[in-house]
Amino acid sequence: MSNSVAFVFKSYQFDKVLINFQNLSSDNINVNFKPSGVFLSGDSQYKLKIKFTAETAEKEEFIEVDATAIFQFQNANTLEDIPSFFYRNAIAIFFPYLRAYVSLVSNQANHPAFLLPTLNLSSLEEPLKKSTTIE
Repeated sequence: MSNSVAFVFKSYQFDKVLINFQNLSSDNINVNFKPSGVFLSGDSQYKLKIKFTAETAEKEEFIEVDATAIFQFQNANTLEDIPSFFYRNAIAIFFPYLRAYVSLVSNQANHPAFLLPTLNLSSLEEPLKKSTTIE
């Protein structure tokens, strides 16, 4: 890799949003993030996909969100060109959008807003790397 690789956060969308407050039966809540990615080599783009779920301690899921963020690369034509710091940073860049959206949608349902705290999601870096595919 002779040139430095740069990336830009291009866009995002929420593909699936399910909220069922009838399942919210306790204050003990577990949140889960399942990241995956697709490198579009022809366009030098990366699709970060995150599936977010929130469930009670009794395993009753009450929020499920599937979201996609698009990043554009400069000087990255193969998956090997992507620097390792990208995976951690891509999640950190997109998380505030996911966090705000979940809060907004739950509040608009005339329920108390479900507020995700600020989280350190650096542990998702390796799962994202391992689940990245090429198209």
